[in-house]
Amino acid sequence: MSKTPCTIRLARGGDIQQIAVMSRCLIEVGLRGWTWHPTRIARALRGRETCVLVAEAEERFAGFAITEFGDTRAHLSLFAVQPAYQRRGIGMAMIEWIMESALTAGVTQIDVEMRSNNFAARSFYEALGFLPTGQVAGYYQNIETAVRMQRRLGSMATTPEQ
Repeated sequence: MSKTPCTIRLARGGDIQQIAVMSRCLIEVGLRGWTWHPTRIARALRGRETCVLVAEAEERFAGFAITEFGDTRAHLSLFAVQPAYQRRGIGMAMIEWIMESALTAGVTQIDVEMRSNNFAARSFYEALGFLPTGQVAGYYQNIETAVRMQRRLGSMATTPEQ
């Protein structure tokens, strides 16, 4: 598919429910309960060290990203693109926005985890220069293993921290 133009903006209160539902349906499927419920999304939206992004395409909600920023590291906590908009450049545009913001803030590294069987996500992050740094057994509610990946920013962009 070709790239779809999108608008990336900071999330607003009116986006909370849609982000939470996407998390439940696309990320937390198969897990017990609902950890990224609307209350938690609202808390992230208010967090001083948290950036919640929304991507819109064709006047529709296409995806979101929640990133926690520290002094030198950022953690991509939650990220999803609606299936109809996947493989159309929207996810890449959001991650690039996050990386540019991180560099501006002096952050030198971004970390992310995904289910070990999520090969599409692993390929996506690898294409953006993320490198695997290990696995965490039981990371997802003691049910599933996570693969941890990292992207160094700046002059040492391809060397993962050991």
